[in-house]
Amino acid sequence: MGNPFNIPTGSDQLRNPLAIGTILVGTIAIGYAIAQAGLIVAAIVITVPLLFFAFYKLIQDPSKGYTIALILNFIIMGLTRYLPIKLGYVMDILLISIYIALFFHYFNKKLDLTPVNNDLTYLSAIWFIYILAEFFNPEAISKTAWFASMRGIGFYMVLAVPLVQLLYNDPKHLDKFLKIWGILSILASVKAWMQLNIGPDPWEQKWLDEVGAVTHILWGNLRAFSFYTDAGQFGAAQGQIGLVATIMVFYEKRFKQRIFWLLCMIAGYYGMSSSGTRGAIFVPFAGLALYVIIRKNVRVIVVGLILLTFVYSFFRYTTIGNSSYQIFRMRSAFTPEDDASFQVRLKNQAIFEEYLKTRPFGGGIGHAGGHALAYTGNTFLSSVATDSWFVLIWAEAGILGLYLHLFILGYIVGKGLYICMFRIRDPDLQIKIAALHCGIFGILGASYGNAVLGQFPTGLVVYTSMAYVFMGPYLDKMILSRKNLIVTADPEIIV
Repeated sequence: MGNPFNIPTGSDQLRNPLAIGTILVGTIAIGYAIAQAGLIVAAIVITVPLLFFAFYKLIQDPSKGYTIALILNFIIMGLTRYLPIKLGYVMDILLISIYIALFFHYFNKKLDLTPVNNDLTYLSAIWFIYILAEFFNPEAISKTAWFASMRGIGFYMVLAVPLVQLLYNDPKHLDKFLKIWGILSILASVKAWMQLNIGPDPWEQKWLDEVGAVTHILWGNLRAFSFYTDAGQFGAAQGQIGLVATIMVFYEKRFKQRIFWLLCMIAGYYGMSSSGTRGAIFVPFAGLALYVIIRKNVRVIVVGLILLTFVYSFFRYTTIGNSSYQIFRMRSAFTPEDDASFQVRLKNQAIFEEYLKTRPFGGGIGHAGGHALAYTGNTFLSSVATDSWFVLIWAEAGILGLYLHLFILGYIVGKGLYICMFRIRDPDLQIKIAALHCGIFGILGASYGNAVLGQFPTGLVVYTSMAYVFMGPYLDKMILSRKNLIVTADPEIIV
């Protein structure tokens, strides 16, 4: 009988000649393959075991996959400037892998589907079904364009919303989401500061020289884009975190957390202004206006209206700060009648209106605007700039698609407003959910001027925020139940 204290380890297997022979033969075979095929085989040999290990860990805790997705969401497009591969598809693979891991994780256990049984899940599915049907649009000439564009328009929403409700459905997950968002937004503004004060790095400069300078260097001034897709996306995203942080900083009672949100607020508004994106200012403007309504407090309403009036008057009726290019450019958003680019947008919308009179389903997903040039060539739709997110939906999905999209977004805003005002009792959760909902509304406001909703990182942030808003009552019950357990528990068992 063996010694019970002698626990066998993995290294003990190396005493077996068969194991040593297998390792030796395998090493020789891998070495020969690398010598014949080069570094590609070496990369595969290194990567495949790591991927299997990562998937194994994902099965153990699928929620970690969504944490990775949130982090990757912020940096993925910036990495494409340094790595010559299309990393956008990495997000698709990751989100689908989380679903597969979820299946295996609950293979022998019952998965509670109650959190996903809500109208947000059904609306996201309806919208995605419409986008799927657009695959058969007779006006579309490129299926590749459809596949490339439908992901940001509907695919990520229908994937993200249930994942948040199934895996990130605890108050601690909400706090984690806010922390990840805040930290990466601070880093994004630090990167923007470096671009403006130190200069773009060689890879960023290469991007500017090849395609970016046309829209990112105006009158000799660089519009900061950080590690996001472009300045427009960066400005709107930073405006959103600036808005959320503004709301949080005035209600957060913990000192360290208040400092954190103060840093997020400063970083957010700095990033928004450094981007030179005029439409981004409507994110905090629209969001704070909605927040005034949500609070149902006379003092908050009066202070909010005074603040909004002051900000509007500052940009609309004064020239203070015009020596700063960023302030000057944002100010032009309040005088669209004097802005040549705004007049061009109106002309383009008139062109789309005439073109779409006989095309109720639009010209095809992925077929409108400059991004379509890579798939459809110099066609009519690709030669006319869409600029606005809603104009993009109108041009590609038609008036029927636009009406459906506006109905879904309008329902989300309306139902979210009701949830924030009447369905949440815990004061801390109410502020968090209200801040998220105001951020959603702000992005929708900015999307009238720029197509920011369907891009990284704004899209996934907005869809995650939507999921939390609709889970508000569910989280509220969870929090109050836990507080009640603590209050009613035997003091002797409370540590």
